[in-house]
Amino acid sequence: MLSNYLKIILSGKGFPKLLQNKCPWLLNKACTRCVVTSQPVLKKEELEVTFCLASGQKLSAKGKEGDSLLDVVVNNNVPLDGFGACEGTLTCSTCHLIFKKEDYDKLPDKPTDEELDMLDLAYELTDTSRLGCQILLSKELDKLEIKVPASVNDVRSS
Repeated sequence: MLSNYLKIILSGKGFPKLLQNKCPWLLNKACTRCVVTSQPVLKKEELEVTFCLASGQKLSAKGKEGDSLLDVVVNNNVPLDGFGACEGTLTCSTCHLIFKKEDYDKLPDKPTDEELDMLDLAYELTDTSRLGCQILLSKELDKLEIKVPASVNDVRSS
């Protein structure tokens, strides 16, 4: 008999009714409403990023808030040779990107020492250079245009 009650309780069907019929004294002591433990799924707004190649070609892609620029390249199959070879582990500089000054100033975080060490090894380094794996998209960065250097230096192969 207990196993039948247990089955009803575990199935989530009729739990309040079971309490009412078999254990009325428990009604005032037990919580009988359903509890949702999952987080609501919110649709994130798509943000646009344009990668400007040395050839003059512009490649546009979309990402969601919180995606790194490396994620945007990978998820959209943007054809950038060798980009993100270390998969965002900060052991190469192949996702080196050059920002316009006004966009660079909008970036929420300053580069870490580890990122600066990798950038020191990148080709065409500028004052507004960052690694794409370290930049997370935000609404402030929507419609971002970023220069992709003509060549990359994969320090892992040195």
